[in-house]
Amino acid sequence: MAVRPASTDQALPSCSLSCEALVIDVPGRADGQPLSFSIEPGSRWGILGPNGAGKSTLLHTLAGLRAPRHGRLTLDGQPLTDWRRRAVAQRLGVVFQERHDEFPASVLETALIGRHPFLRAWQNESEDDVQRALGALERLDIAHLAHRPLATLSGGERQRVSLATVLTQAPQIWLVDEPTNHLDLHHQVATMALLDEQASQGAAVVMCLHDL
Repeated sequence: MAVRPASTDQALPSCSLSCEALVIDVPGRADGQPLSFSIEPGSRWGILGPNGAGKSTLLHTLAGLRAPRHGRLTLDGQPLTDWRRRAVAQRLGVVFQERHDEFPASVLETALIGRHPFLRAWQNESEDDVQRALGALERLDIAHLAHRPLATLSGGERQRVSLATVLTQAPQIWLVDEPTNHLDLHHQVATMALLDEQASQGAAVVMCLHDL
């Protein structure tokens, strides 16, 4: 597995995510070579490797969803484990490779989940939140599906809903697992353009990829 920074843009100050002597925990596998690197604002990273190399596990570890076997992660210089999950969710957005949509919800309701880290308990989304979500759906070319049940969508449409949800969240760091999964060529290009745009605006983008 290789981790490669592609490029970095100058941008307004944002948060950084760093790992020091990090070894991810893959059951049944011996320790690998420790990773030490820092994900800075405006940078674009590609995590490359064959199936089973641990790309998704690394991404989930960076998000704080899995504990590492060794090493430490810091967000803005503070151990990631010291942050409240709500505060982490305001800064890190994750697009998972596999999604489980057990609860009935519309496309718009799903996109609005991206605003939940910014709401107080029992607080409803504001009109600004709704407009953010609608703008994200428009950006992903699925605004016409806003009131469709999520369960009725194709795999590619659901992938774009996942991206729109994180776009609605507007995190400072994107952690994206196979962003072009299930997408046709046109939407693959549009999705990579979107992620490039986010980095140009100062967000850091970390992607697990197969297609170089």
